[in-house]
Amino acid sequence: MDFLKEFIPKERMFQEYYEKVFLRNYPPKMPEVSFNSIPIRIPKIKDYKVSGEIKIFGKPFQYYKKNINWHADVFTQKQFPKEFSRSIKLRNKNNISAKAVWRKNRMQFLTILAINYKLKKNPKDLEIFKSTITSWIAQNPYMVGINWYSNLEVNIRLIVWFFCWNILDVEKLMEEDDDFKQFVEKKWLPCIYQHCYYSFQSKSKYSSSNNHLISEYTALFLASSLWKFPKSEMWFQYAKEGLEEEITRQNSPNGINKEEAAGYVQFTADLFLIPFIIGKRINCVFSKEYGSRLRKIVHYIHHFLDVKGNFPKYGDEDDSRCLLFTEDEDFNNFKSIVASGAVLFKDPALPSEEEMDIKNKILMGNRMIKNFEKTGGSEIKPGPAFYEEEGHFVFRSYNSGREIYMHFNAAPLGFLSSASHGHADALSFVLHIDGNPIFVDPGTYSFHTDYDWRKYFMGTLAHNTVKVNLKDQAEIAGPAQWQNPYQTTILDTVLEDDRMVVKAQHDGYKKQGVTHIREVIFEKSKKLIRINDTIKCLNAGFYFVELPFHLHPKAVLKQNNPINFQINDEEGNLLYLIVDKKLKTKIIKGQSKPQILGWYSDSFLQKEPCTTVYSIAAVEYTSSFQTLILIK
Repeated sequence: MDFLKEFIPKERMFQEYYEKVFLRNYPPKMPEVSFNSIPIRIPKIKDYKVSGEIKIFGKPFQYYKKNINWHADVFTQKQFPKEFSRSIKLRNKNNISAKAVWRKNRMQFLTILAINYKLKKNPKDLEIFKSTITSWIAQNPYMVGINWYSNLEVNIRLIVWFFCWNILDVEKLMEEDDDFKQFVEKKWLPCIYQHCYYSFQSKSKYSSSNNHLISEYTALFLASSLWKFPKSEMWFQYAKEGLEEEITRQNSPNGINKEEAAGYVQFTADLFLIPFIIGKRINCVFSKEYGSRLRKIVHYIHHFLDVKGNFPKYGDEDDSRCLLFTEDEDFNNFKSIVASGAVLFKDPALPSEEEMDIKNKILMGNRMIKNFEKTGGSEIKPGPAFYEEEGHFVFRSYNSGREIYMHFNAAPLGFLSSASHGHADALSFVLHIDGNPIFVDPGTYSFHTDYDWRKYFMGTLAHNTVKVNLKDQAEIAGPAQWQNPYQTTILDTVLEDDRMVVKAQHDGYKKQGVTHIREVIFEKSKKLIRINDTIKCLNAGFYFVELPFHLHPKAVLKQNNPINFQINDEEGNLLYLIVDKKLKTKIIKGQSKPQILGWYSDSFLQKEPCTTVYSIAAVEYTSSFQTLILIK
């Protein structure tokens, strides 16, 4: 973060000096505290299975075991130095991922442990709960080590602890169990206070003024509604006002998150949704605008999911969840949020499940659960959705029981000047057939490690769009920073019963003397998609054009001739890709040299080869290329 120093106010720099010299050795001491607990009813859950293991970026992590090294990378077991947290250099350790350390330190498995204890009353679960937090405190003195580096990670722990406290009904448990009372008063509460203090003092406004800032407000809102420290009322008002501001600042009027990172949509939605729900339970009412914007967020999620709950993976994704209530890796948090919205807003345009998922059972409380049970479930299929102002377009049809789903991205690069979680993917598309991804966005893979791979996954060539003269559509300034972001313009849209059209352009190649214009036409009855790309040359010269088509790893490709390709998915769906005869094509899979190409990342820090139909052409003047996708 050294490059930010010139932008950080002097008072912030003085604060860091004060933290290093004083707070590291003399951490804030817990003042008097009272409680405003919100005991959470754990309904009967059939076959609630707890193995004591969750996966962190695909790596099994056993949280039942003792002697957890809280500083070790889950992959390499190497660790960052145990020094003053803000002095640690994240990017100087290429063989260690901070995220692979932080994720277990979120301690999100503790909510699973707490639920299991409430359901089965096994003393072992409570002992593990206590020993886990005790060992974390012992290994993580205030402001020492990587786990005090990021405010986001501190805030996620605070949110998790809020729910653990209420699930366990700690006040009642303290009355019944003196050992547990001693643990709470001597260990847990002082650390909770340190987290609250840190969260308020380490504001994210100067460096990560995006989802990090929302997490800060959410954590302080929840914490100060429960633990009544002398400053809790001030923290509570600060957090509520911050949430009210950020829901409109970071989400468009139509509810689309401005970071342009689809994976973060469910994460930030939860950060707004959970305080809204808890606010209802403590009689704290958010504004009408807050509720309206939250409802729009839910509607956007409803529309951008396919029939199986898959989402278009544009922008960064790091598998972040606000909360875990189950070890089930297949739990779909996007669908859970839509079900939450159906109940909260009594919205007939949103589907609801026949039975509430475990997350909603825990969040909603008795009254909302009863309201849900009265309404029952409903299955509402979303139609196409054109968000012209934001540049997101969902083409959709249901034909012979099959869903054809296409997401076209004509959105800005990202949020704020750095656009840190955006990818250079202007005018790219993904296509799913009946919930099976065919043409895909490649995902993310990494943030601050494996820099060459980071550049590939965030770069233009990794997406189903046009690259010109070997240049990305914007300039990469670092692993989470762009400069000279492009501007997109919507030129035309048509949304009819049988025909959908979007035409858009971007100026990311203006330094190359080129404008890329793409028109997407979907003829529903013909099950035909036409993609017309125009390379508008503003100056005389030579232009090298690359046009890749990336397939999901499970898609099977057969080349019929140089421009005609047959594609099957795992369920036997068939389509044809026909590229323009002016293009030369090559099939590439899992290539690392001379350039990285043909890779897919389904989960953070995980990658696998995928097939790419790589098309190229050289042009000297304005040229057009037509691609046909015919679904059989």
